Amino acid sequence: MIESILLSAVRVSTFEGSAPLTNASGFFFERGDRLFLVTSRHVIFDEPTKHFPDRLEIEVHTDPDNAAKTSGFSIPLYRERESTWRQGKDSAGEIDVAAIEIEREALPESATFRCFTPAHLLDAQETIEIGTSVLILGFPLGFHDALHRIPIARHGIVSSSFGLRFQGEGYFLTDARTHRGSSGAPVVLRVAQPEEALGGLPWKLLGVHSSRVDVKTREAGKDEALGLNTAWYADILMTLTKS
Repeated sequence: MIESILLSAVRVSTFEGSAPLTNASGFFFERGDRLFLVTSRHVIFDEPTKHFPDRLEIEVHTDPDNAAKTSGFSIPLYRERESTWRQGKDSAGEIDVAAIEIEREALPESATFRCFTPAHLLDAQETIEIGTSVLILGFPLGFHDALHRIPIARHGIVSSSFGLRFQGEGYFLTDARTHRGSSGAPVVLRVAQPEEALGGLPWKLLGVHSSRVDVKTREAGKDEALGLNTAWYADILMTLTKS
């Protein structure tokens, strides 16, 4: 059997027409009866790098008894010249998270996956200490279990004060070894709550991995990269998935 958390994340491939562009990570988020794919906003629109795909492709498992059986699913990023994704901004500027609603009826009838929900977000009374262990579940450099189409997990820790906006931005820092292709991966924390309480997915969703952090003062050849990453607080999803 595949662990439930491994069915929550998907590899995101971007395309311009039939031309493949990049690979990234994403995950499912459910609110009520509505289903969303969540990834980093720069995966689907990035002005600095002139990255403007017009559709995404993901794969979903279609046979609970055969983990190697999947089906591709294409998601348009524009309809009638209007973007289909939702993104947000705050006082510090744009937030690097995007949510795209998926039409459930368009998915294969036998599609098997797991979704984070508002119940997987932290409650106001829950606290996360610095140094807390987390997993970043994604597809670094596109690497994954290519037979069973499931992601891999990188271990990390929360390396900035959780709950505070680092440098005034809407993210916190993690200390983990990450690579290109991990953008959009869920940053999760295992919890001891019964699986039934969280729909068979006993994890808390803390953030959405965005990118690595470096400093301009680092001298190549003398100083190693910091090994730090930005993760946008997951509570932005409550704004992006409003009716």
